[in-house]
Amino acid sequence: MTAAAGSAGAPQELDLDAQIAAYQREFPEVDPQVEKVVTALGRLNRRMNVAYGRQLVDLGISNAEWEVLKALVVVGRPYRLGPGDLAKRLGLTPAAMTHRIDRLVTEGLVTRERDEANRVRVIVELTDEGREKWLQTMRLAAAFEDDLLQDLNTSERAALGEILIRLLRRVEDSQPDAGGRLEDLD
Repeated sequence: MTAAAGSAGAPQELDLDAQIAAYQREFPEVDPQVEKVVTALGRLNRRMNVAYGRQLVDLGISNAEWEVLKALVVVGRPYRLGPGDLAKRLGLTPAAMTHRIDRLVTEGLVTRERDEANRVRVIVELTDEGREKWLQTMRLAAAFEDDLLQDLNTSERAALGEILIRLLRRVEDSQPDAGGRLEDLD
């Protein structure tokens, strides 16, 4: 069987066809077309996560910090949310959210202030430096994604996007709680 090329000493992964052949040998009922799609999606997801992770390291932030910046940008100007709202959006406990916010405040990427309208409430707000860090990350990600899809023309990209959305909707409909964290699987 052929193994995928890897760096010296690194574990080698079977190429896709060899892996599917092994599945068919051990489980003859497996549909090789289905396995090719889901195995390729899994490998692509893993490799993309590694690439994005490397970009974040190069920018000096963690994936956990990136998620907070992203959540604040997505709500729109003035890029503000309470810590509880952030925790819910990210599927975190309040304690885990507090640790993330502490790091981001120390790095100057967010501020944490009392809400003037309700002194009991705390507001986390993206700083200009935090927005710039988000933009730097988006620029790197966009370049990586353009490179990833360079062999697909516009209509192929649109078709792939629609197909993946249909698959995503099927999983979301059958597993509505699958969008959160996987602590129940630990």
